[in-house]
Amino acid sequence: MTTPEGTRTAGSEALRLNRQVCFAMYSASRAATAVYRPMLEELGLTYPQYLAMLVLWESEPRSVRELGEELGLDSGTLSPLLKRLEGLGLVQRRRSAEDERRVEIFLTDAGAALSAKASGIPQRLADAAGLTAAELDQLRETLGRLTSALHAAR
Repeated sequence: MTTPEGTRTAGSEALRLNRQVCFAMYSASRAATAVYRPMLEELGLTYPQYLAMLVLWESEPRSVRELGEELGLDSGTLSPLLKRLEGLGLVQRRRSAEDERRVEIFLTDAGAALSAKASGIPQRLADAAGLTAAELDQLRETLGRLTSALHAAR
């Protein structure tokens, strides 16, 4: 709030853009995505596709539902993403033999092999960030706690 003389009142300090955690997270996310973009272009992946592949490189098969829960994506977002990954020849979707309602996602040989090309990306991001491994671990831990707390607050 500005007084007629053009000075801010004490209460308006809390509303300064540079004091907003949400803006700092938004700016950091945009900056990180911009750094990832050329690295992921080398792999032929978008950022959301890269995240899905990370989950599958950890463990597969995964059901569409499990993958959506892990990534925090609904089926309306996840289905076209998986269709594109399938079109790239990186994954296969198959109905479960035990439960026809369950669709499982498997890596193809090409999808599994792509993990070797992607293996240097985390270090390249860390180098670009100019943070130590310990600082990045602390940041990830703090953001994880923040995310959990905000989900619980909903």
